[in-house]
Amino acid sequence: MTSLHDFTMTTIDGQERSLSDYAGKVAVVVNVASRCGLTPHYTGLQALHAEHDDVVVLGFPCNQFGAQEPGTEAQIQEFCSTKYDVTFPMFAKIEVNGDGRSPLYAWLTGEHTQPDGPGDIAWNFAKFVIGKDGQIVGRFHPKTAPQDLKPTIATALEG
Repeated sequence: MTSLHDFTMTTIDGQERSLSDYAGKVAVVVNVASRCGLTPHYTGLQALHAEHDDVVVLGFPCNQFGAQEPGTEAQIQEFCSTKYDVTFPMFAKIEVNGDGRSPLYAWLTGEHTQPDGPGDIAWNFAKFVIGKDGQIVGRFHPKTAPQDLKPTIATALEG
């Protein structure tokens, strides 16, 4: 069985990071963009990350939707830290759909999920809640506000 913890990804500053480093935490995996109408979701995502020691948000910049993440990793990191005070882990730009889809997103989008079902990512800021065991416990539409993930996160924290 595949889990979040099986993947190694490149951080926004170019280091390889095993996602098994987050085992025992509830993770919120989200594809992010700096020039999107949903970019203010960074505020709510940072709040989720800061609220509980056992919750981590993992941000994956993606430029596949309206070319709304055109910058370099350094520019993205600068934007997130200065505009939204982001302290959660950010990773290098990836593709979440199509032939160049990251293996992480191939797994995320291939699983049977609720309330949003499996299949391609619809837009920036699609959110996945991952349990402490690395399994997906919820997939949420990009327009779902970060605070609306709290009931699912609370359930995952109990598990």
